[in-house]
Amino acid sequence: MMTVSGALLTACQSDPDIDITKLGIETDPPETLYNQGLANIKAGNIVEASRKFDAIDAQHPFSEWSQKALVMSTFTKYRLARYTDAVTAGNRYLNLYPRSDDAAYVQYLVGLSYWKQIVNVTQDQKTSMQTIDAMQKVVDNYPDSEYVDDAQAKIRFARDQLAGKEMQVGRYYLERKEYLAAISRFRVVVEKYPNTNQIEEALARLVEAYYAMGVVQEAQTAAAVLGHNYPDSQWYADSYKLLKSGGLEPRENSGSWIARAGKKILVGS
Repeated sequence: MMTVSGALLTACQSDPDIDITKLGIETDPPETLYNQGLANIKAGNIVEASRKFDAIDAQHPFSEWSQKALVMSTFTKYRLARYTDAVTAGNRYLNLYPRSDDAAYVQYLVGLSYWKQIVNVTQDQKTSMQTIDAMQKVVDNYPDSEYVDDAQAKIRFARDQLAGKEMQVGRYYLERKEYLAAISRFRVVVEKYPNTNQIEEALARLVEAYYAMGVVQEAQTAAAVLGHNYPDSQWYADSYKLLKSGGLEPRENSGSWIARAGKKILVGS
């Protein structure tokens, strides 16, 4: 009687469509596959490693080895720049094992997978928002993990991107003298993203837009808030010069939305 292995060998010899290199995955125990996956990572063969870990998850679902393999599957997919697949694998792991020792790492990998897909501010910033959401979960759910500091750095970067997008659109409207539309974008930056690398320009652009509209008090207030927080900024120097050209100077109106929003600015954040 022909054994299973004998039948497989005969099939390989007679069927050119069967890849003999993949047959081991169908028969090796999970521990062997896992160790083979690790060995492939060490050897730099990430594609093969990923295939080994996926095989464990497929053949031994919900087992201890499947749990370990799903972590490594998320990692290898991230390393291969298969970011959507990494997010899918990572979220599946987190749904199954949210309190495991590796959960913080997997959540961090999910965040990194979104972060790697962030594009310049002229394009859609959906992945910036997804980065913030994923990395905030690292901070909130795993506050003692070693990944918190970098997660916070990635959040700051993504917030800079979102603010940058608002500025890009605001400048577009400002150039076309559509001042109300421009102000609405700069206001988002000041109110929602006050501690980003876009705040100085946002305040300066508010000075410019309000001054052009003849809304003097708001222009003066924006300049005063800018000068209070960034007295050495070139943006402040330009705003001050603009006001002086009209016989004005920075002066804060405490009732302005700009003054209220300015209290949220943390210089050096």
